[in-house]
Amino acid sequence: VQLQACGGGLVQAGDSLRLSCLFSGGIFSNYAMGWFRQAPGGEREFVAARSQKGTMTDYADSVKGRFTISRDNAKNMVYLQMNSLKPEDTAVYYCAADLYYSQKPAQYDYWGQGTEVTVSS
Repeated sequence: VQLQACGGGLVQAGDSLRLSCLFSGGIFSNYAMGWFRQAPGGEREFVAARSQKGTMTDYADSVKGRFTISRDNAKNMVYLQMNSLKPEDTAVYYCAADLYYSQKPAQYDYWGQGTEVTVSS
């Protein structure tokens, strides 16, 4: 399984960004997908996850109401729509895949390379 994330950039507080992650090398619909982030000097933390058929979705409290995770099983894509961005959202964002749904980074077997998001105040 390979994951390729893109869509990061430098934006101002209040702006929006949409991150995309392309899945290949497996059957996408068999995998739960998650987004995680790691700020400079910080640990990798959970942002959002969506189950294989989209019946389960979870968000970190810090992003609830602002971020939306979605997936398109026909295109092997998972997205993270980020609205009302804040400087504290600045981090490298990673998409991840696993056969089992989880909010824990350690549970995910496959990771993308990360895409950097910088939010200026």
